[in-house]
Formats: sequence, structure tokens, C-alpha cells
Amino acid sequence: MMQEAGLEEAAHDEIGNVCGLIRGTGNDGYLVVAAHLDTVFPEGTDVTVRREGTKLFAPGVGDDTRGLAANLTLMRAIKQSGIRPKKTILFVGDVGEEGKGDLRGIRHLFTEGQYRDRIDGFISVDGPETARIVNQAVGSYRYRVTFNGPGGHSYGAFGTVNPAYAMAEVLTGLSELHLPTEPKTTATPSVFGGGTSINATPETVWFELDLRSVSQTELDRIDGEFHALLEKAVAAENARADISTGKVTVEAKRIGHRPAGAVADNAPIITSSLDAIKAFGFEPRLTASSTDANIPISLGVPAVCIGSGSGVGGRAHSLEEWIDVDREPQLRSLHALLAVILGVTDLED
Repeated sequence: MMQEAGLEEAAHDEIGNVCGLIRGTGNDGYLVVAAHLDTVFPEGTDVTVRREGTKLFAPGVGDDTRGLAANLTLMRAIKQSGIRPKKTILFVGDVGEEGKGDLRGIRHLFTEGQYRDRIDGFISVDGPETARIVNQAVGSYRYRVTFNGPGGHSYGAFGTVNPAYAMAEVLTGLSELHLPTEPKTTATPSVFGGGTSINATPETVWFELDLRSVSQTELDRIDGEFHALLEKAVAAENARADISTGKVTVEAKRIGHRPAGAVADNAPIITSSLDAIKAFGFEPRLTASSTDANIPISLGVPAVCIGSGSGVGGRAHSLEEWIDVDREPQLRSLHALLAVILGVTDLED
């Protein structure tokens, strides 16, 4: 579709991102305009779109299929109108934004991709609402935490150390952490498993943990306190019960890291975006979220995330996800988004 729209160098990169260029009139850096290709749903999910009037229903239809459709529309509009932006625009359909993808597509673009040394601005098109501008990156550390022990018969070997008790101690400790509301900081145990039988002390139990904050300092603080909880809980269980057949051990494997950070409210990319969106009758607001923009923000590259629609939609990340594509509101959103992009390409370094 990028090739059909007339973009140059349209191709997959090494990790699966789809990239294409609209050449600018200047010789300065590139502005990336990205939307992510992946959804939260597993392979094989029925993504057939159902239409009811102006509403479209399908898994992933808003997050971020509409972002991709919006970007394709903007590519075509720029090329067909003959607009020549000052800065070269690198359009990207990226992989690995959702869940355990850990932003791998944009991370690759900025650290290993062929354009990494040219990028000096970034716009992620993601979310249902054009008036919502993300300039604060919510950072996260994600872990799979596994406790192991010798196991044994629930009655015959009772008194042997039990990794479930160590895990329970950690979970209780997490509930007692000091988590400030400003900057907002969270600790959420989310997925759990382990054990083999109701009449056996488990050899292995595990849980997954999501730590988040808009402050990297706070994120690192609670990360340190979490690891201290692990050591304390394992030591307490090994001191409490019989270790003659083995001790309880723990491994915390980090399975995700989204860096935190922020772009100042008065940064040119922010003020330009606010002005462009206001010009089309929206009331923009700055907010925090976890998006592809986390990567460039953490690297000091000016970046924002802006939604692609009028804000009418719902049930994101569910099988009943929907958006409203009523023509006039959608055109207004696309006009505002195009103005944001062209305004940013014209900014002086």
C-alpha cells in the first residue's frame, strides 16, 4: 500500500516494520509518523469487520487499525496534492507495540534500523481521540517471578518449605509498598500459576508483575523494593520450615521494559501540535500513557502520541472493540492530524 501511494524505499526492515519515505525539501533529519501493526489478540482470532450504520466492530479495529488507515490516507493526500514537506517523513507500520512485544519495532528503528541516525522527531498515531496528546511516557518493568522448592506429599512431607508461602509473602509486601499518586506509580501482580496436584506441596509457583510509573526515579525505587521483598520472603520461608530436602529459590526474569520520560509542555513539537489541533476546533489536552513514543522520549528525541479519530469508540482490547467512522468527524480529525504532521516538519531545529 505504501508503494501504491508512491512512497520511496517502501519495504520491510529486519524486524518486520514496514517503512517508506516522502522526501522533504530540506536536508535535515527525518520525522517518523508511526502506527502499530500488531493487536493484543492471538493468531487465529476472527477479525472480520461487522458494520452497523457508521460503526465498525472487530478486534483491533481501533487499536491500532484505524491509526494505520489514517496514516495511509495521509500518505496519499500528501503525494496526490503535491505537498512537499520541509522535513522528510518516514512512515512506519511497526511491530511489537502491544503486551510483551515490549516496543520491539520502534526500539529496533531507533537502535539498529537503517534510519536511526537521521530521526529527530516522532509522532505515534495511536488511540481513538485526536484531542488527546501524549507527552509523558509511562514506564514499566515487567517480570515473570518463579519460586522453586523440593515439593513433596501434602501430608507425609508436611513441614517442608513451600514456595507458595514465599510467593504469598511477596504479594502481601507488594500491597504494602508506598506508591505515590503523583507521580502516578503502580505495582500490579496479574497472572498466576503453579503446582501439580491438590495433595502435593508445589515444586514451582509463579506470577507475573507489572510495575509502572511516569517517573523513572520512582520506577527504579519500587523495582529495588520489589527485589528486596524477594530476598526477604525466600529467606523467611527457608528459616521457617524444613530444608533437609532442599531450599526455596526464586528467579525474577524481566520480560519487558518500557522507559519513562516526558517532553516539556513548551517544547516546539508540543506547542505546534496543540496549535494545529486547536485550529480544527478540538480542545487538546496533554496526558500520560505507555506507547511507542516511550522509546524516542527516553532517547531525548521530541515525540508525541496522537489519536486518529473523533474519540467515538469503545471496548478496546476486547473482541467487541468498535469505532465510529461517521464521515464529517473523521475528516476533521484527519485534517487536524495532517496539520500536526506538516507543522512539525516545518519546525526549526
